[in-house]
Amino acid sequence: MVTITVNGQAVEVSEGSTVLEAAAAAGVRIPTLCYLKDLNCIGSCRVCLVDVEGEGLVASCSTAVREGMAVRTDTPQVAAARRANLQAIMDDHRALCATCVRQDTCALRFLSSTFNLADAPGPLPEPAPWDADFPLQRDSSKCIKCMRCVAICEKVQHCAVWDFTGVGPSTKIIVRDNLPIAEAGCALCGQCITHCPTGALTARDDVSLIMEAILDPTVETVVQVAPAVRAAWGEGVGLSRDEATPGRLAAALHAVGFDRVFDTDFAADLTIMEEGSEFVEFLGSDAPRPMFTSCCPGWVRFVKQHYPQFTAQLSSAKSPHQMMGAVVKNTLAAEADEAGRRLFVVSIMPCVAKKYECDVPELSTVIGATHGAGTSDAGLAPDAPAAPELAAEAAPDVDAVLTVREFGRLLRMVGVDCAALDEVPFDNPLGLSTGAATIFGRTGGVMEAALRSAAYLITGENPDFSACDTKAATPETPWMSRELAIGDATVRIAVASGLENTSKLLDALESGEVVFDFVEIMACPGGCVGGGGQPIQFNRELAQVRAGVLNRLDAADKLRYSHENPDIAQLYADWIGEPLSHTAHEWLHTDQESWQI
Repeated sequence: MVTITVNGQAVEVSEGSTVLEAAAAAGVRIPTLCYLKDLNCIGSCRVCLVDVEGEGLVASCSTAVREGMAVRTDTPQVAAARRANLQAIMDDHRALCATCVRQDTCALRFLSSTFNLADAPGPLPEPAPWDADFPLQRDSSKCIKCMRCVAICEKVQHCAVWDFTGVGPSTKIIVRDNLPIAEAGCALCGQCITHCPTGALTARDDVSLIMEAILDPTVETVVQVAPAVRAAWGEGVGLSRDEATPGRLAAALHAVGFDRVFDTDFAADLTIMEEGSEFVEFLGSDAPRPMFTSCCPGWVRFVKQHYPQFTAQLSSAKSPHQMMGAVVKNTLAAEADEAGRRLFVVSIMPCVAKKYECDVPELSTVIGATHGAGTSDAGLAPDAPAAPELAAEAAPDVDAVLTVREFGRLLRMVGVDCAALDEVPFDNPLGLSTGAATIFGRTGGVMEAALRSAAYLITGENPDFSACDTKAATPETPWMSRELAIGDATVRIAVASGLENTSKLLDALESGEVVFDFVEIMACPGGCVGGGGQPIQFNRELAQVRAGVLNRLDAADKLRYSHENPDIAQLYADWIGEPLSHTAHEWLHTDQESWQI
């Protein structure tokens, strides 16, 4: 241990700690911009300067403590130096804060106000050209060259999309090899967005598209909300976690103007019925091990671009929101058509990659091309003609995707007072779900939910929840693994989140170092709760806190096995027949090898 003084206060820290860490241990906050713990400690922004006796001004994020060191963080000289460095950054930044989507969460804007900076004296820099249709957007004129995007993409997400050229003032952040972003191997995980301190990196804004649909009287707007959204949506509108309930979330969606509000958790239960049944068949086959989950489009993009040899081992099941889109379009289209309206399906997702996924042609169904067991008597297109009588029409199953951040902007724009809303249930019959579906939003949740139902499908009995528990899966370790006895079978499973962890697991699988039967991958560290479309809090990782919300909701749910959802059973009886049926394959599955990035 090493003892130093910070502003005259003695503090003891581990040898090798930085001055920044020592100050935090003493309760002293030092401002940062480029610093990203354990990943980017380069001291390039010079905002974290402190005065070390005998050394002068040093960057606290990259300076190691030594015994007896005396540090001052609160002198006028330190403040003046920080202010000068911030001013230099601002002079090269396109500070159009009034229209920037990051205005409330921009670390640079906060520090500029704190240090009373002046406007830049010269003309503002102009942004470089960028593909306006790509889900990930970059405005180079707002980039402060902090290198956080480079670090997170290379060291945590294994994609190395971002690179830099030049040194000092001439440094520029570029797409690697100057490639178009669509050709650079980007998984669209969005982690570079959530770790950018400014508005240089954002998701494509589709709020206006949704508003047009809501205002069009010929359009029936249907919205669905992903499991992880309920753990984070309140952060963007000032609600506590106790206030931001699923019932208040459903009410907020109605208040915005959506005609029907469904829960993607319902489709997560549906996904388990399909993927769980697929896994049971897989276990009895000699197919190459393992079978991989396919719910995360960031993971699917990653494997197709970086490890294509594993593509054939992806589950053929679509992701839950794509399944929900297919169910909505196939079961409600006739009813909407009779009313002279067309369906427009919106997904609220914690994910940037979902914006890409909904536009993949191979994930769309041909409306009316197939039919199930019969017409619905549970509210799905009541009294509508059976699907074969509908005109076949190829169209996206999901028309648009909003991130949780965009949803928050939409709520503020419409002026919804979320705290004053009474709780309401999601609309039936696509709103009832189980606790198994809710935990889809955290790492290990898909695996746990699948095992709960796969065990039942094999043995005819519900397993103990502890037998399927995957809470040990965290992004701090490359992967979590265990063996489970299900009937006469021993099932070897693994769970990983974060694409650097994923690459380590895939390398181990390819070398034969490990062998598993079933593997869950989520692109974002911690799963969807840490997704690239979630609300941003600078230098705060909230995946574990949000996962706790989902675990509590699961534990409190009366239904905790997907196969016990009565509305899922009704959907199969009325439309699909049974898991893995012909209709199920037409609506709910895809050929993973038939489409490319």
